[in-house]
Amino acid sequence: MKHLYLILSVILFSVTTEAQKNASVEKSINGIQTGFFGVWIHNETRLSNSIALRSEIGLDTGLFGGDYYKNVNFILFPTLNLEPRFYYNLNKRFNNDQSILKNSGNFLSLKLNYTPDAFVISSIESVSIAENFSLIPKWGIKRTVGNHFTYELGIGIGFRKYFLKQYGFTSNKTETALDLHLRVGYTF
Repeated sequence: MKHLYLILSVILFSVTTEAQKNASVEKSINGIQTGFFGVWIHNETRLSNSIALRSEIGLDTGLFGGDYYKNVNFILFPTLNLEPRFYYNLNKRFNNDQSILKNSGNFLSLKLNYTPDAFVISSIESVSIAENFSLIPKWGIKRTVGNHFTYELGIGIGFRKYFLKQYGFTSNKTETALDLHLRVGYTF
């Protein structure tokens, strides 16, 4: 009889402990992603159960053309991103037996992007990109397929500031910035 009570106590304790678990973002995730407009290496580090800080370095892609250029040309340029993400539905996904692996969930974020005037890779010579900074609130989803493959979709609107005075212009320029991303990736 004592063994039966012991077994029932262990089972009850296990079920109670499982029911009290809260979903949490992972401690640290490293990965690489690509999309229509570039390739990026990233890290997501847990700040709390539902907040992760994503840091990212990559090469963004652009297309340009018009009256001045004969053809449509491409350009690759470096970018640095810092993006705190609030994963707001992890507990719901966890309680519905949906995967939260590699921070699979919906998120709200504030993307800070810095594009330096460091170098460019382009289909034509003598092209540069103006140093700029953007701040964009975003909404997105992130899902994991298998154990390592991910995909993300996100959208946001904010502002971008170009630092043009250093290039001889009389003033810097600020504009509205749209950020739309669709990426696939691999996490390590």
